[in-house]
Amino acid sequence: MITVFLLGFVFSFLGYTLPGVLNMTALKISLNKGKKEFIQFSLGASLIVLIQAYISISINKYISNNSIIFEMLEKAGVIVLLILSIYFYSQHKTEKQQIKTNIKTNNNFFSGMFLSSLNMFSIPFFSGITALLMSINLINFEKKTSFIFVIGVFFGSYCVLYLYGKFAHFINKKTGNFNKHINLILSFITAGFGLFTIIKIVL
Repeated sequence: MITVFLLGFVFSFLGYTLPGVLNMTALKISLNKGKKEFIQFSLGASLIVLIQAYISISINKYISNNSIIFEMLEKAGVIVLLILSIYFYSQHKTEKQQIKTNIKTNNNFFSGMFLSSLNMFSIPFFSGITALLMSINLINFEKKTSFIFVIGVFFGSYCVLYLYGKFAHFINKKTGNFNKHINLILSFITAGFGLFTIIKIVL
């Protein structure tokens, strides 16, 4: 069971390591508000990631014997990825990509939950990861295994967000204007995944 926990932790940690809305927001909350606030944000965001990971496992359990549904979801995912790619690029072109942390609420925990729930990549990401792990018999559909895996996912995502907040000043100093190009990077990433999926479907 320790292996299952570590799998959840590692894949969640790796999945949220790249700059994105959640970790960049945690960084800016740390810079503008302080440690307590970015910890609250990180906990709220990670709780939603846990729920999304559990939903992913449930989806895989449901579609594991239904290839038609899986193919439909795969094609729908391509459309979503390409739309997001266009969206991120337009945001970059119009210079609206700056992540604002002055959300009009004093509850950073719920702010984290809200932003995390808007992350459209989380469920497809964990669906793919869990499907892979299940195909090589590293995890299964048992409730206990699923619970331990999503607990690992929670701590993995929290650890990444905490590190971004903890070293916010260092990251901000080293990256300079890097934050201004986040949406352009995300545009290329989503377009790349979309094209890769199209090629996979065609071939």
